[in-house]
Amino acid sequence: MQRPKNPQTKPFFYDITLRDGNQSLKKPWSLEEKLFIFDKIVELNIPAIEIGFPASSQMDFEACKTLANRASENTTVSVLARANKNDIDRALQAIKEAKKPRLHTFITLSPFHVEHVLNKTQNQAAQLAIDAVEYGYKSLREFQSEPDIEFSVEHFGDCSKNLDFVIEVLSEIVKKGAKTINLPNTVERYRPKTFLDMISKVKENLPSDTIISVHNHNDLGMATATTVEAYFSGAVQLECCLNGLGERAGNTDFNQVAVALYNCGVETGVDLSKIYETALIISQMSHVKIYEKAPLIGPEALAHRSGIHQDGAIKTKEMDFGAYRPIHPSLIGRFDDEKIGFTSQSGKTAIYDIIKSFKYPITIQESVYLTPIAKSLAEQKGELSNDEILELYFDKICNIKGAFELISFKQIEKGVFDLFFNFNNERKEVIGTGNGPVDACLNGLKKLGFETKLSYYKQYSLDGDLKGSSAQAMSAIVMLDSKNNEIIGRAIDTSTALANVKAIFNALNQMY
Repeated sequence: MQRPKNPQTKPFFYDITLRDGNQSLKKPWSLEEKLFIFDKIVELNIPAIEIGFPASSQMDFEACKTLANRASENTTVSVLARANKNDIDRALQAIKEAKKPRLHTFITLSPFHVEHVLNKTQNQAAQLAIDAVEYGYKSLREFQSEPDIEFSVEHFGDCSKNLDFVIEVLSEIVKKGAKTINLPNTVERYRPKTFLDMISKVKENLPSDTIISVHNHNDLGMATATTVEAYFSGAVQLECCLNGLGERAGNTDFNQVAVALYNCGVETGVDLSKIYETALIISQMSHVKIYEKAPLIGPEALAHRSGIHQDGAIKTKEMDFGAYRPIHPSLIGRFDDEKIGFTSQSGKTAIYDIIKSFKYPITIQESVYLTPIAKSLAEQKGELSNDEILELYFDKICNIKGAFELISFKQIEKGVFDLFFNFNNERKEVIGTGNGPVDACLNGLKKLGFETKLSYYKQYSLDGDLKGSSAQAMSAIVMLDSKNNEIIGRAIDTSTALANVKAIFNALNQMY
């Protein structure tokens, strides 16, 4: 299966982890932590980073100034400023030494927010926006030949009723020097299509070289979908946050958007292979846990428990697009295998794969035999661990209890063996002869009236410990019952001869 090819303009990722993400934390990051995270964002090859809000505090100002100086010519560094001169002056002081600085100023044009939060009229808010961009442009010209200004319409998602007015204001703002127009869904309230239609209308009515940006919050859980579809609706700049950090339910998750666009054939330009490692680091440093079912990076994101899903997952686990996963985990630098968890909903394929993961041999027939036993146990306990499945394998396949109980098997001389066992609690002893242990054991059993038909046998070399002893050999004895059905007996022992004989007795216990 191949990814589709898409001719769209390459998306311009704009990271907001150090601003939106940081401001939402119970304990915002120190300068040292911000420096470390900044470097991690750069390693992801994200081209633009919003490094903070200089007017919010002296600490944030110093952090912005330090990060601005740290950034190379390959990274745009942006700072946030409200639409007033004091904020803008403070912002420009923080980034004036940057090689690629950007001023990001904002004000709401939402009728509700303008009236109830700003306590202003629509025209007053609009004039503040226009004046801020004009002032920022002139100020930036002092140290940047082509000023890079982004303007955000805070609460753009709430501007459906005055959208024509907003477009008129944005047209004037573009004339005053704003290159990028950011359209935030500051609070997600409606279906994505409503927001996308608004974006399309803005794009159609602004100059073609205007960069349209989106900044979506995840209040209803649709920020990823809205951002991805916004890209296909003409938004080039995508404002995202690592691990979806941000106020309330968070901002758009960078990880999800980048991989979704990759799957759609879009060349993202970012280093997807560092996503998983970075996600773990951000979780640790933010003290915000990655929840179990988090897409792509969650502990359960690769887990399969349904028998049908497990069968498909196992059959396609080496493919880029698995039967029940969107990507091969290695794409994002994740190298843990897909998790096959056994519950009462699981099946034979799960048993087979789990035992194989321990490097022990098993057939589908043996996994079919073990499945109802494991299901019954899982109904009582819930999910069984892989170790518990392995324990069942040892108990029910390698150490089958039944009519036959081997007591000892000793070589007397070459080709001659003393076989001592219980049959239905009755002691039996016989001397068996043959070309080797298997032949001698079967001949001895035949003397006592236990007719057997050997189909074939196989030995495996095993590494590792089995319940405290050095397990080196496994034997598989395949015998035929009265209906010529193959019965597999397995056993493990440090002695190859004993492993063979134990396997014969395990097969006998299945036959009797």
